[in-house]
Amino acid sequence: MAPRSRRPERRQEPLSRERIVTAAVELLDTAGERGLTFRALAERLATGPGAIYWHITGKAELLGAATDAVVAAAVTAEPTGTADSPEDAVRAVALGLFDATEAHPWLATQLATQLSRTPWGTVAPRIFESLGRQVRAMGVSEAHWFTAASALMHYILGAAGQNAVNSASAASAGPSGRHVDRDEFLGTVSTAWEGLDPDEYPFTRAVADQVRGHDDREQFLAGISLVLAGIAALHRPAR
Repeated sequence: MAPRSRRPERRQEPLSRERIVTAAVELLDTAGERGLTFRALAERLATGPGAIYWHITGKAELLGAATDAVVAAAVTAEPTGTADSPEDAVRAVALGLFDATEAHPWLATQLATQLSRTPWGTVAPRIFESLGRQVRAMGVSEAHWFTAASALMHYILGAAGQNAVNSASAASAGPSGRHVDRDEFLGTVSTAWEGLDPDEYPFTRAVADQVRGHDDREQFLAGISLVLAGIAALHRPAR
């Protein structure tokens, strides 16, 4: 009798917290927070929900871990070119978070949730540390470290979050039910602002045309430069 050929053993990577979090990020990107369930996650990982609970206690912990993983990658990403100064390093961190918020539609909401409900967790300190080290390296006096780093963090997360919301709005269907691209969306906003009452909204009407075709990243970085200039002018010790 001919010997039976042995079937190759199927090797599967052991289930780990890191694998679970990576799969959770992927699921959030495709299905959103509502689609992130332990059943869907178990199917993606080809395991049972019980095995996941061994590493993660519940959905709140899973969302926190997924947010932290994305933030960690964003703030440690290598900057384009060489960071010649602390200001360049701040811009690199800022763009990392800006791009991460754009790439992961769920991130802006989770950042707001994590920072308001669990600021003692890992997310807030990770962002604050990445900015605070550069604030210190800029020569800001110690008495103003917290204020300067907070101003940067609030601007970055606020602007990045608003941009993510704007991108989602531009990508969604317009009032007529058809898709509206970004340029058309901005054009609609600009036209509406131009039509405002000139006595009540003179400034908004004056800048309405600048809304059309503006570059979100350039505008974001210009805002960073304004904040950095203010920090340098107000909080650096006199030389």
